[in-house]
Amino acid sequence: MGSVFDEKDFLACCGSTKFAKEMVVAGPFSTHQDAIHAARNIWFNKVDVNGWLEAFAAHPQIGQTPSRDHKSPIFAQWSKGEQSTALSTSTELTLQELLEWNAHYRGKFGFVFLICASGRSTPEILAELKIRYQNRPIIEFEIAAQEQMKITELRLSKLFSDKADTAPAVKPLSTTNIATKAEDRVNIIGAHLTAAGAKPAHIPIRTCPPITTHVLDTSLGCPANGIEVRLEMWKDNQARPQFGETYIDGWILLGSSATDKDGRSGQLMNMVEALVPGIYRISFNTGKYNPDGFFPYVSIVFEIKESQKWDHFHVPLLLSQFSLSTYRGS
Repeated sequence: MGSVFDEKDFLACCGSTKFAKEMVVAGPFSTHQDAIHAARNIWFNKVDVNGWLEAFAAHPQIGQTPSRDHKSPIFAQWSKGEQSTALSTSTELTLQELLEWNAHYRGKFGFVFLICASGRSTPEILAELKIRYQNRPIIEFEIAAQEQMKITELRLSKLFSDKADTAPAVKPLSTTNIATKAEDRVNIIGAHLTAAGAKPAHIPIRTCPPITTHVLDTSLGCPANGIEVRLEMWKDNQARPQFGETYIDGWILLGSSATDKDGRSGQLMNMVEALVPGIYRISFNTGKYNPDGFFPYVSIVFEIKESQKWDHFHVPLLLSQFSLSTYRGS
């Protein structure tokens, strides 16, 4: 029999209510590894945009003390511990600079700068913040979700460690901390970016189409409802579409839909186990969503390789105030 945890336990690991509820449903877990596997699946495939933002909002800014009114006191306690190295290596000058850059970051992206701070110094965190500030919102939103997963894995480890004496049925952990294995994280996150992963030994039955998307309107701080979405595939396996070339009849429509109240599109393609390797294009009718906007439509072109055909690809779009409004340079 595995360890039994409740919603408060999982809220201490991740501030998303949806995540906590789904973890309770998925449990109990016989091993820490089982909990990690379930957490990754729930976070990346079942928690919607609102859930991601709820989890981000639960974190204090780096360098600030967590609120005592947080819905999970253990969350606040762990958050303070994870920032201990940063706080112990800060000076009045670097801490002030960190707070200023945190404000710049929130102003640009609309959510707190999120990083797995455990063991990291203030100069190291500040340097990373400045680098990530240069990212496009679509990239940074995904990175923040990845960092949240790293934090969640660390806290799940603490959760199981705390229960170790009262739950002897749980198998001991491997000497290698799962949360620090970069190759594991790449395999999970590869479904959201374009990282290649080897074909798994066991091919799971898909619970959703292999290519999905959602749209977040960061200017309003909510999902974008009613945006038309089209998914296409390049039909010629020999030739490849090239930058700067004009193509009139090179794409095959796989499916179309519109985003719902959660910003997620309906099914854009058939439920297949293995994707056909090739070049895909997903397009968003942003002009219809906001006729006064800067972009009449947005298209994202990406390639799925043979080694990635078993993966799930999630292609989100973040609409900022800049992209929704006509920009007039000086």
